[in-house]
Amino acid sequence: MYSGAVAAAGPPRRDFISVTLGPEEAGGGGGYNNSKAWRRRSCWRKWKQLSRLQRSVILFLFAFLAVCGVISYTSMGEAWKSITNKSLDEQRTEQEINGLNLANPAVLPAPQKADANHGDYPELSLQKPPKPPHVRRGPSNLQIKAPRRDMRLKTRHDTIRAVEELVEADKVEKTEKSIISWRGAVIEPDQSTEPPSSKIKEPEKPSSVEAEDQKEPVPINERQLAVIEAFRHAWKGYKDFAWGHDELKPLSKSYSEWFGLGLTLIDALDTMWILGLKEEFEEARKWVANDLVFDKNVDVNLFESTIRILGGLLSTYHLSGDSLFLEKAKDIGNRLMPAFKTPSKIPYSDVNIGRGTAHPPRWTSDSTVAEVTSIQLEFRELSRLTGDEKFQKAVDEVMKHVHILSGKNDGLVPMFINTNSGQFTHLGVYTLGARADSYYEYLLKQWIQGGKKENELLEDYMRAIEGVKKHLLQRSEPKKLTFVGELAHGHFSAKMDHLVCFLPGTLALGAHNGLAADHMKLAEALIETCYQMYAQVETGLSPEIVHFNLHAQKGHRDVQIKPADRHNLLRPETVESLFYMYRFTGDKKYQDWGWEILQNFNRYTRVPTGGYTSINNVQNPSNPEPRDKMESFFLGETLKYMFLLFSDDIDLINLDKYVFNTEAHPLPIWVPA
Repeated sequence: MYSGAVAAAGPPRRDFISVTLGPEEAGGGGGYNNSKAWRRRSCWRKWKQLSRLQRSVILFLFAFLAVCGVISYTSMGEAWKSITNKSLDEQRTEQEINGLNLANPAVLPAPQKADANHGDYPELSLQKPPKPPHVRRGPSNLQIKAPRRDMRLKTRHDTIRAVEELVEADKVEKTEKSIISWRGAVIEPDQSTEPPSSKIKEPEKPSSVEAEDQKEPVPINERQLAVIEAFRHAWKGYKDFAWGHDELKPLSKSYSEWFGLGLTLIDALDTMWILGLKEEFEEARKWVANDLVFDKNVDVNLFESTIRILGGLLSTYHLSGDSLFLEKAKDIGNRLMPAFKTPSKIPYSDVNIGRGTAHPPRWTSDSTVAEVTSIQLEFRELSRLTGDEKFQKAVDEVMKHVHILSGKNDGLVPMFINTNSGQFTHLGVYTLGARADSYYEYLLKQWIQGGKKENELLEDYMRAIEGVKKHLLQRSEPKKLTFVGELAHGHFSAKMDHLVCFLPGTLALGAHNGLAADHMKLAEALIETCYQMYAQVETGLSPEIVHFNLHAQKGHRDVQIKPADRHNLLRPETVESLFYMYRFTGDKKYQDWGWEILQNFNRYTRVPTGGYTSINNVQNPSNPEPRDKMESFFLGETLKYMFLLFSDDIDLINLDKYVFNTEAHPLPIWVPA
């Protein structure tokens, strides 16, 4: 409908009309019905009615919201992934606890199997071990091996605690990949370094380790390969002609017995582990498990059985984590205890391990001072592992008794002590050679083993070194070599046993542990002398004993050798000290000297059919007169120290975490829990 009128005067006026369309008049023949097409046309019309500025603002807001949404989604996704992974880790941890499947992280690396088909110098490359998630590393560049079944059968409590430690380590070391290697071993005994007490109830577990800075495995070098080849050659002779017996007689292709306890095999166990000879180690382990029996009517020497058998079993237990070796160690340890049943508590020299009786030698009631004071590292460690204080109590009483004993000369001790009276005998004779040598070595090493807390041991050691300087040090002519002689009733003798060549390494170890700096200077002078005991001899091998010239004589060397002293028993002492000197100084000359010695062993003592032999005459290169005997310490000490000396991995048997017994068996240094 149209309405309104136009005024006669004034401006024209616009009028509007309102039209309502029926359903049939709506566009396309239909009205508003809330259809999608209608809504799209309506929204589009609204959008077109907006100004350009309004449309730009709306588009910017939509873009901003889209960007914020993408960022929020990314952040939420990472958080959800972390929660999911944590849940899965917790599930796996629970499964491992319930199934007791956790590999013991305290076990050191398993020895690598050497390839036997590579000739004299087999290529033994170290394989990179698997990298389990966040597992703490064990000790060196050999490949780790999960513990055997018997080692996995630990209590549920121990396993749960181990898992909790791993979870904690995972939180701390999320960005660090774990490599199982022999480095960074930290020994964590459960007790303090004080002597065991009745409070000790539970046995110790093998040395535990914590992760430190990750390091790539150090490959075996050519000189180490030469040591491995030498060991295999010696082992071949032992396996072929003396398996299960004490010592090989390589020339006659037979064996000799001392105790009938497989001394060579037990002495060599940890050497095989360190060298990575898995196949040989497993063969030897089977013999220990099936054939090593201590319940036999045989007399054994307390000292030799302790350092070789007990020490070898304890060391192998720590390196392998295999409880078989600890059980055998406990067995022999208990069987040696009757030796301490004496009026003075100074042990007898001999024990019948089958009958449980002990006695001194037939010709005397004396024991040697070195023997009764060089069994402490092993028995102390056995107490720590078993929780049984009787072992350490027995050997500690010996040291306390010797500490207050009269008859010393500025810390130097006589060679003999009576088991009835407990007093020194044969007074006035002082040496760092046979019958006294390892007394001084074990003073220092017990102090180190116990965490440097037992001050009486340190006092006795420091006093003894001052006594050596005052009474036993002299210089030879013409090269002015510093050497350690002997004192007999005030008379100085320029005689020096090859055994004394342990001293440079011991002095260096003391200096490394914070003792006087002049100890290292003396060590450097003495190791030069010990090397010259080889270099000035025709075969390049040292005799058992040398005498030094104190006065310059034309045409004479510093070293003089008597016919009765010119044999060589394949001894380790000089190589041992070379190892310590190289480890603490990094001076390559010590490795070169050791290499010369190894080559001369190969040249003059190697037997073609297998094994090495002692020789009677180091002064005759054309006929060194082989003695037809390979001492067990050649495999247990000499070749082990050779391998460690040539290693480029200074943490292979870390000397801040292990202390070697006098038979080269590494035992852990105690760290307070």
